[in-house]
Order: sequence, then structure tokens, then C-alpha cells
Amino acid sequence: MAHFDLSLDALWKYSPPHTRQPDFDRFWQETLDAAVQQPLNPLLEPLESPYRNVNLFRASFSGWGGASIVGVYATPLGDGPFPGVVLYHGYASRRPETFHLLGWILQGYAVLAIDIRGQSGESSDSGGYSGGHALGLLTLGIGDPRDYYYRGVYIDAVRAVDVLADLPEVDAARIGLAGASQGGALTLAAAALVGSRVRAAVAEIPFLCNFERAATLVDTEPYSEIGRYCRQSGADSALVFRTLSYFDCMNLTDRISAATLVTCGLMDDICPPSTIFAAYNAISAPKDIFVAPFGEHTTFPGVLDMRARWFAERLQPMP
Repeated sequence: MAHFDLSLDALWKYSPPHTRQPDFDRFWQETLDAAVQQPLNPLLEPLESPYRNVNLFRASFSGWGGASIVGVYATPLGDGPFPGVVLYHGYASRRPETFHLLGWILQGYAVLAIDIRGQSGESSDSGGYSGGHALGLLTLGIGDPRDYYYRGVYIDAVRAVDVLADLPEVDAARIGLAGASQGGALTLAAAALVGSRVRAAVAEIPFLCNFERAATLVDTEPYSEIGRYCRQSGADSALVFRTLSYFDCMNLTDRISAATLVTCGLMDDICPPSTIFAAYNAISAPKDIFVAPFGEHTTFPGVLDMRARWFAERLQPMP
């Protein structure tokens, strides 16, 4: 894939008008208010591990609408308090295997990695969605923002922060978020919705940004689900994008107070560069972006070390 989007000079200046609806702030405040009325019912069950110097648990809690959200929780040995990190995974995937959490443990973090509802992991999806949808998840419940699939996903991401911060061995003043693609979007959305309770975030190649541009610029999955739905259902695309506007990270990132690192590949035809910059340029908190001129939709060489330094400088995990 050659460069197909705006030039890098244009990307730095790309700030499309927000598509927030008049009731955008009220929608999210009412959603957050409703979410905290649902008891979390957190449960940690010890797991056997082939690895030394790590405490490992199967974690579960009650998410939006009572869905069972499942993940894995790992800590270094000792009583803490440890800085904590919540990890979110990519679209239609599942949480990382324990081996991939060991780098976090080595740095001294308590880490909670959750399965996103209704995807390839253990988390259930309690949503009763009205109407039909295209194959995939991006148009599930698209007729009304109150019914939309990602409303529950975003709230589950927020409530995972609550679960982690409430654990006695975790320092609630030192919480970070991280993820790539869908996980990058959830990092941005959760950081926006929890506000100052998160100190640092790393969102790699984030999805769910600048929906209208993404759906008309590329025809790759998952954004192509939007066009397929509009073609096959005959739905009014203006109403489709109205629902999506409530969940567009571009419309949320000006709420972020955490120091935020973003990555972007200029040859990424899954999450196009301009859509990522639309969200990044709206962040007013301390921020930085790593741009890979030949990068596609992947983690780029050197980014994992950059991520480690980003969190170490802000969460100070080591004594």
C-alpha cells in the first residue's frame, strides 16, 4: 500500500469539524451515571502459572447491562502498592496470553487485560439490539445510540479502570491505559470518559476515529461494514453517522487529561492516517505521536520500548 491519504504536513493541520450532537455531553453523563448504579461484583480467581514471580488471576466483573466481563489480572510478587495498567485488545480478538503480560510485571505494574464483550474471548454480550446489522460488530444496534454496541464496550472499558483502581495492592493515583487498533480507540475513549483518574495512555494505530472519512476513504474491514450496511439495508446514512458520532474518538479526545502517546502508519489502509490525526489533533493534554512513514496496521519497531518509557516517566513504577 503506497501513501494514499493526506501529506504529513496536511495531517498536522487536519482538524475536521466535530460531529457532536447537541445532547452529546448529556448522553455520556447519563450513560456514566447509569453505569455506576450497576454493582461491579468483581471476582478474582487464582490461576496456575508456569511463570515465576507473578501472581495470576482470572478476573471478572459485571459490565454494562449486567454482561459478564472476563479477563486476566497479574501482579508482581509483594504487597504493592503497584501502578496499574488496563489493556484493551483489537477488533474481534481477545486478551493477550499471560506470556505477553510478563514485560509489564517485570516493570512493576499490576495489569488487567479484559476480553471485549461478544468478541473472541470469554466476555458475554447482554445487549438486545434493535434492527439488523451488517456482518461484524460495527453496525450492531446502529439505529439508536442508546442501543449501539459500542456504548456497552466503552462503559466496560471505563469500569475496568474502576475495578483495577479499587484493588488494595494498586495505587489508584498511578493508572495507565494501553491498546492497539480497537484497543487504541478504547484507550482514547476510556481516558476521555474517566478524566483525571488516568495519568498516562498509549493508543497505537487507533480505530473508531473520524467515521465518515474512514468509511468513504477505505474499503477494508472493519470500516467497510458501514458502507455494506447502508447498501444492503437502505438505511439513511445520515442517521447511521449520527449514531456513530456519539462514539467517534475524534469527538471525545478533547476531554482527555492523561499524557497520551499515539502511533500512526502512513500506509495504514485499515485505520487511515487522517482519521488518527483527527483524534490526536483534538487532544489538549500533554501528547506525542509516533509516525511510521512506511507503517501499515501493526505495532512498529521501537514502539514497545517507547511505550515502556512513556509509562515509566509518568507512573514511576520502579522504586
